[in-house]
Amino acid sequence: MIKSMTGYGRAEAIVGGKRIVVEIKSLNHRFLEASLRLPGSLSSLELELKKQINAKFSRGKIEVGIRLDSITSPEKGAGLDLNLPLLRNYYSLLGRMKQELNLPDEITLAVLSSFRDIFASQDDDDLEALWQKLEILLEEAVAMLMVMRAKEGETLVRDLRARINIVEQAVEVIQARVPQVLKAYQKRLTERIKELVGDTLIDAARLMQEVAIMAEKSDITEEIVRFRSHIDQFVEMLKGDEAVGRKIDFLIQEMGREVNTIGSKSNDVEISKGVIEIKSELARIREQVQNLE
Repeated sequence: MIKSMTGYGRAEAIVGGKRIVVEIKSLNHRFLEASLRLPGSLSSLELELKKQINAKFSRGKIEVGIRLDSITSPEKGAGLDLNLPLLRNYYSLLGRMKQELNLPDEITLAVLSSFRDIFASQDDDDLEALWQKLEILLEEAVAMLMVMRAKEGETLVRDLRARINIVEQAVEVIQARVPQVLKAYQKRLTERIKELVGDTLIDAARLMQEVAIMAEKSDITEEIVRFRSHIDQFVEMLKGDEAVGRKIDFLIQEMGREVNTIGSKSNDVEISKGVIEIKSELARIREQVQNLE
């Protein structure tokens, strides 16, 4: 089933006196781009989380937020501890800043204690238990998001099918109009020649030659055949289950080239109206396609 790129999912659970909340949001994007917001105690899991997220999506801007909320009372909660490696890193960086900029200020306890992530709950070290629960919650949040993306995808596909039908009907009108355009041109040419030569006999062969030259210059058969082929491909893509957003976007560009050529070859008002209608619908289709995965 074709999916939209927009959606939202959420899951939460309680582990060891903490509520873990996972929220995931996906937005339109030309490529796949994942970003995470994690508490400092889970920063070591960022690469693995990104790896799992990238494996689940093919396109879109994916934003994941993970929150840890303590739900235990202070007297029952675990004590605090220092994240010494992080503290030493802060101290080293501050020392470099002081040296590089020749700052007079001292690196005091007040300065170091302002970095709140150096303080960690003693139970924060059980990353394995948190990771096991996080994997489950991430799956649940992604599943919820996928349901929303699938529903929006169904709506988009219905709209795209309706619009490509309008385009196809316009192409049929243009194709049916071509013989009428040639007849009208032959009639205008005959009347113009009569105005110029009066009662002099018209060379029928020469007249037909002029009509044939005009027919060759304005022939749009190849463009219509290719355009119909693009429409067939478009409809088939909408029946598939894979991500087709980029492919359809490219197909719309090709349709645009064909209809531009049809417009440039034709001097007929009715065909020009059809070309404008097709361009208008292609613009709407392309706008919608930007939402497809």
